This record gives sequence, structure tokens and C-alpha cells, in this order.
Amino acid sequence: MIADSPATQVATFHLNAPLARVFRMFTVLGEREWAQGWEPVLLSGSEDRGTAFRTRSHADQEVIWIVSDFQPSKGVVSYARVVQGSNVGLVDVSCAHSHGGTDVTVRYTLTALSADAKASVDKFLDPGQFAQMIEEWRSATAAALDRSGPSR
Repeated sequence: MIADSPATQVATFHLNAPLARVFRMFTVLGEREWAQGWEPVLLSGSEDRGTAFRTRSHADQEVIWIVSDFQPSKGVVSYARVVQGSNVGLVDVSCAHSHGGTDVTVRYTLTALSADAKASVDKFLDPGQFAQMIEEWRSATAAALDRSGPSR
């Protein structure tokens, strides 16, 4: 049997802050500044390539992550992840200078681990659902950047 291609969704948003400040928001530890419930448990490393950590999903499933790419000077960070019993995939974040701020592009690429899990992956990557999540990310990261002030 030939498996389906992984499902993917991508979106971009703009933040009015320099790349270095914005990039920090998408690191293992930096995400705590804006993502409610984001409490990574480091298993190895700190934030660079190869760092492994664990979180809980919104559905209270264990998620195992590994940083697969970490290039702060280029504004690039990527994660491989396994949601126990649900899906495996990649999360890629790239930040680029743009119009006095930073454009952030987020790509999720997921493969369901079972037929039952496919519905969950399809719902997560539904264009409307994904756009809503990314808007929540934009709003939350912008608010965190405002709270931290221009000097941080």
C-alpha cells in the first residue's frame, strides 16, 4: 500500500519588531512568553539543533519534539515532532526582514498515524482552522513583544 503524501499548510504574518526579537519568540524557551500552556520539559540540549523536549497537546497528549534546524542568524528554526497515537510531522518557522519589521512564515507538515487520527490532522490543517491559529499566534506574539518593550 502506498501512503498518502504528508499534509501541509503554510501561512505568513508580519510583526513590527526586528528579526532577532521576533525569532526568539519561536525558540523552545521563547515560546513561553506568548503561548498559553507552553511548558516544555527539556530532555537534552537547550534550544539548538538536536535539543529534545516534551510538551502536552491541547488534547492532553504527550508530544515529543526535536529541534532539527536552528539558524538564528538566518531566522530559521525547525522541529520534528511526534504526537503520541496521533501524528508525526515537522514545524518550520522562518523569519525575514520586511517593511521595518519581520515576516514570519509557519509551515506544518503532518502525517496521521492511523485512519482515526487522519480526521484530527485534516481538521488541524483545514485552511480556515489553520488561518485562525496563525492569527492567534500573530496576536499573542505581537502582545508579548509590546510587553517586553523596545529594548529587549
